[in-house]
Amino acid sequence: MDMFALDLELAQWEAALPAAEGGARLALQAQLAWHLRQRDPARAQALAVEAGAQLAALAAPQRIALQARFLLVEAEGHWLAGELDAAQQQACTALHLFEQQDDGLGRADAHWLLSWVAWDRGQAEQGDKALAIASANARAAGDTLRCDVIDAAAAINSAFGDVQHAQQRWGQRFEPELGDTHPARAGWISDYFGTCAFQASDFGGAIGHLMVTYEAAIATGQLRRAINAATNIGNGFTSLNAHDAALEWMQRGLDLARPLGWPMCIGLCLMQTAETLRKLGQREAAQSLLRETLLTLAPLSGSRAYAIALEYQGDLALDLGNYNAALDSFARLAERGDALRQSDFQSSARRGQAHALSQLDRPNDALAVANAALALAREHGDVANQIAALNVLARIHARHALPDPVPLCAANAVLHYLQMALGMAATIEGYTVPGALLDAAAREYAATGDHARAYEIALQASAAREKTHSQQATNRAVAMQVQYQTERAQTEGEHHRQLAAAEAQRAEVLQQTSATLSHLSAIGQEITAHLDAAAVFRALDRHVHGLLDATHFSIFMLEPDGQSLRCTFGVEAGKPVPAVRFALSDPKANSSRCVRERREILIELGADAATPNLIPGTLPTLTLLFAPLRVGERVLGVMTVQSLQARAYGERERLIFRTLCAYGAIALDNAAAYRQVAATLKALSATQEQLLEKNLELERAYKALEDVSLTDQLTGLRNRRFFLQHVDADVSMALRRYDNPGRAEGAEREEPQDRDLVFFMVDLDHFKEVNDRYGHAAGDSILVQMQERLREVFRESDYLIRWGGEEFLVLARATHRDEARVVAERIRCAVADRDFELPDGMRLAKTCSIGFACFPFLPSQPRLLSWSQVVELADQGLYIAKRSGRNAWAALYSTDKTQPDGLFARLMQELDGTVDAGQVRIITNLDGELLLDGERRRIGLSSDLER
Repeated sequence: MDMFALDLELAQWEAALPAAEGGARLALQAQLAWHLRQRDPARAQALAVEAGAQLAALAAPQRIALQARFLLVEAEGHWLAGELDAAQQQACTALHLFEQQDDGLGRADAHWLLSWVAWDRGQAEQGDKALAIASANARAAGDTLRCDVIDAAAAINSAFGDVQHAQQRWGQRFEPELGDTHPARAGWISDYFGTCAFQASDFGGAIGHLMVTYEAAIATGQLRRAINAATNIGNGFTSLNAHDAALEWMQRGLDLARPLGWPMCIGLCLMQTAETLRKLGQREAAQSLLRETLLTLAPLSGSRAYAIALEYQGDLALDLGNYNAALDSFARLAERGDALRQSDFQSSARRGQAHALSQLDRPNDALAVANAALALAREHGDVANQIAALNVLARIHARHALPDPVPLCAANAVLHYLQMALGMAATIEGYTVPGALLDAAAREYAATGDHARAYEIALQASAAREKTHSQQATNRAVAMQVQYQTERAQTEGEHHRQLAAAEAQRAEVLQQTSATLSHLSAIGQEITAHLDAAAVFRALDRHVHGLLDATHFSIFMLEPDGQSLRCTFGVEAGKPVPAVRFALSDPKANSSRCVRERREILIELGADAATPNLIPGTLPTLTLLFAPLRVGERVLGVMTVQSLQARAYGERERLIFRTLCAYGAIALDNAAAYRQVAATLKALSATQEQLLEKNLELERAYKALEDVSLTDQLTGLRNRRFFLQHVDADVSMALRRYDNPGRAEGAEREEPQDRDLVFFMVDLDHFKEVNDRYGHAAGDSILVQMQERLREVFRESDYLIRWGGEEFLVLARATHRDEARVVAERIRCAVADRDFELPDGMRLAKTCSIGFACFPFLPSQPRLLSWSQVVELADQGLYIAKRSGRNAWAALYSTDKTQPDGLFARLMQELDGTVDAGQVRIITNLDGELLLDGERRRIGLSSDLER
């Protein structure tokens, strides 16, 4: 069972479910429950319960497998609801059942869920181990999609801990260019790249990746991931100071999360919204949202999301001057950061504690915690966090009288730490030192009396602020661009979802009306069989009333002038409809409007509404359906069916009526054409009929002559002219297979050389002796029998060509080059093993020699030799077979020493014996040496001779 499925697949399963029975129905229920587990948890649980009552009737292996899958669905429901104990218990039970069945994919899915349960508990090490086991199981089962998804999740969690280490480990595993891959794979890999971009402060790039994640998660039913992506996108916009876009994405995530009631998802949306509001200065609103966040996430207090909420709460408390509350939040964050083994939390928690302790006049404690933050940043090689920690130490010394650090490298402790921070900043390529940090250094230099240095630093601060403003403008531009791309992606995503929904609805309608459509096919054959318009009208009337609620049915045909419509047939309540005519430009006539707009029109009225444009003498119907009678782009008229019932025509009824309109239009067009043809035939003279017959005779004669020109008259085989007309097309097709190698879905990979062209040159040995001794009639008889034996060997699709005299050329199409020698041996045996019968009844034994070569000759460079050069190589093979004793075959193949430059000339030289370069490999059915150039010798190719 796949890990994730698309909406269209679910629609197909839903459509098939009502008609399914027994084991097939249970399998469909399992598929639906599994893939609805986040899309519609209540429906998934209902399907699991319904199927559970029927599992007892199944054989043990299938029953246990389905029972385990339904348990996993229920376990995921508990996990999403924040009920981690229940989720873990049921996932473990499911895992045990999967292990009994040796179900590798089931084990992978169970460990996948257990890893998320562990992370939500804050048990990072257990989560990593479970994910590694899940990946190993998926890989052993050969499911590459699961492997990629699971490994991407591991890479994401690794990036949260140490992004540099994550990139070193996973950088070669994933490519940012996703191509045409499964949405689930694309979403998780994009999430990894987005997380790395976030850690590198590339917020615009992160948003771009996370947009792919969001759309993919929606498409594959991963709603928790979609909500997570939406909040992270909002966080990215906040970092770019695009707060409107940020709040829009936070709200989008919250709109998804609230109906589901999943605490993790709701908490993520609330806390990211609170952080955006804090940065906008709306601190009271932010404080209220953070309180709600921490209450919502209380069952998941070990999770990363809870740690983020603590960090945001600490920052907000510092802004509000509530330093005790800030100290408490950052102390709890430090505990969570240590448990999660994520350095970003560990560092920010200690800096926050130091800031709060300093404000609470606990300078020694503040100094100790700030030094711990600095040591942690140094341990992880995190330069940015080292700068932040040094800045905090400078602030602490500026606020409190504390002992100087040892050794002291500046005039005072504040300047000591600021100089260290500026020195660290200089090591970061492209880093802009904050203006506030430079201002603080300038003030300290001035306080120590070094005014020249203070002035220099002040100028640097001014330049830094200007650069920062420029960067902020760039960020705003990036945010605008990303917002535009976001809106475009949303529009495209909505369009795709609408298409999927429409396709699902269409599948449901087609499923419900399959019997009706089958009936309509028979009706269509009946209607279109009529060549009389009146008969077509009667047939349509009968079937419309049989299939639809039709109080009124009429047909309007376009007049010859194309300016008006005339009611040519109409029945209402069993009585004829009055004959009426409408101008095509009539703005009130619905039939005219239907023709003008060339589309179906449905009018539904309330019970008390008046029927618009009622034809005098007809009933006030409440549902009116009009459809154009179209053949291609031509409109012949309009059909309308109307009912006294409100909303009488749903999608099913409209499909039926649309189909009847299509059949009716074809039948009426055929009837009109028949009338025209009949009139034309009557007007034709006897001379015209004779001319037509002569033209037909000429065409037949031309075709016969053309066929004769392409056929050898003695053997009935195709001739050289036929071959030259067709060979280029086959060569082009063979080359296309090398240009675009691949395989069909679900099939084994087909290599290009599996379908090469093989050229066979076949020559009867000592044929001249037959003509000289027995006469040309005997020779002709042998040639005819020769073509029969060739036909026994080759397929109908192969080209059998009489090349000249007793020589035949055969083009074996779509043949593996390694099978060619088997075919050659079959030709040799077909000739040598049976005598030929002469016209006088005598029997004569004959043999043949065969040479062959494959196109392309050099597979690595298929265009190196032309087909005509390959035919010449096959002829060389024939020459070798002849000179080596006849009744043999020989083939020329390329070798691993074959050099492309001047290949054909070098091959010819080698075969002449003038070079010995190993450019070609000769394969033959003969043992021993070959006879070349009048002497029996082993040429330079002898090491490659094969049986």
